[in-house]
Amino acid sequence: MANELRYGDRIHLQNLFQGDGGYLDTNGGASGGGAKYGVSTATVPNRGAGTGTWEITSGSCQAVGSPVRSGDIVYLRNLYQDNGGYLDVNGGATGGQQNSGGIYDVSTAWGKDRDGNSSRWQIFDVNASPQDGLVRFNDTVQLWNTYANRGGFLETNGSSSAAGARYDVDTNAYSNRGNTNVTLWKILPAT
Repeated sequence: MANELRYGDRIHLQNLFQGDGGYLDTNGGASGGGAKYGVSTATVPNRGAGTGTWEITSGSCQAVGSPVRSGDIVYLRNLYQDNGGYLDVNGGATGGQQNSGGIYDVSTAWGKDRDGNSSRWQIFDVNASPQDGLVRFNDTVQLWNTYANRGGFLETNGSSSAAGARYDVDTNAYSNRGNTNVTLWKILPAT
């Protein structure tokens, strides 16, 4: 089916906090060792050219064009200026985020696996139809970081102070903190 997500596809990820928590976006510099850009959400899919566009690549040597399956290990490469870095955990979440289960800050890294498997994400599709295990565009997913076997779920948590940003992004120990959909992301095709 044409709607299946495939390795090499370019996507936007829309957070579903309160129905629209913004689009995963690179924004400004990052201070962690080996970090490239800060990550937050923005109100539009591409706040700047490519800032909210991500290429999905395999973490287990699946060929470009192969379908993405729920449970796969993936990398997300940002396409800001054609090289915005890989989505990565780097350093601790803020104190306020830690008070609600936050584990790590999220930024992009210059290359894959800056620190062990810090830029590897396990993708879980929360849709159940059809039940063939494939991830599709417009499906809702959760992304679990595999760093140190406990990297946490990608989530929005608190307002961001970055220019043009909406919410800050970290990882969290809870799969749906407060039943607020902060760890749920809708996969949309990049246009």
